[in-house]
Amino acid sequence: METLNVFKVSIVSLHPKINLLYFIVMNATLPLTATKWTIDSSQSDVLIKARHSIIAYIAGSRNKFNGHLDIHEDELEDASVEFQLDVNNKDMSIDRIDTNLILNDYLDIKTFPIINFKSTSFQKISKNINFLKGNLTIKNITKVVELDAELIGITTYEGRKKALFEVTGQISRSDFNLRTNSYAQNAGIALGQDIKLIANLEFTI
Repeated sequence: METLNVFKVSIVSLHPKINLLYFIVMNATLPLTATKWTIDSSQSDVLIKARHSIIAYIAGSRNKFNGHLDIHEDELEDASVEFQLDVNNKDMSIDRIDTNLILNDYLDIKTFPIINFKSTSFQKISKNINFLKGNLTIKNITKVVELDAELIGITTYEGRKKALFEVTGQISRSDFNLRTNSYAQNAGIALGQDIKLIANLEFTI
């Protein structure tokens, strides 16, 4: 974070006979704070993808997204992200793009309808490389995961500034007991041991 040097002047004493002022000049450093952006749930979504197939595209309008970005001079300085996805919400639009994969087959959505993620730390490596670490809970199993975080861009729409932030990462199916019986339904194609999580998050100011 950039800083601004300012000077603070204090009157120490006033000589009673010669009216001479004595000053102490102190150099103080004040931080230039970054601009804080807040997440827009209605414009945020999560994609859950396995090898060869998309399991679910979960729109954000009926889920809970919280968090903020700190941006200074169009560069990401800090981020905090939290989301709660109700994958068994009947009113929520879940587009199961690949009909050969059953969402419940992976996630057991009737028993464990909620997926949670809450970041615990943010690490800035360079302008385009950042890491977001946090706790991911699926099927009541919580694991610490490290995700890639990228500021895609900043734009203005209808008078409001918007920033698109993308969080991506791979998680092991075995870590969260994500097993499937859809092998036969996919013509024997192996789905792989990892699931990719892609969160497209829109922030406004």
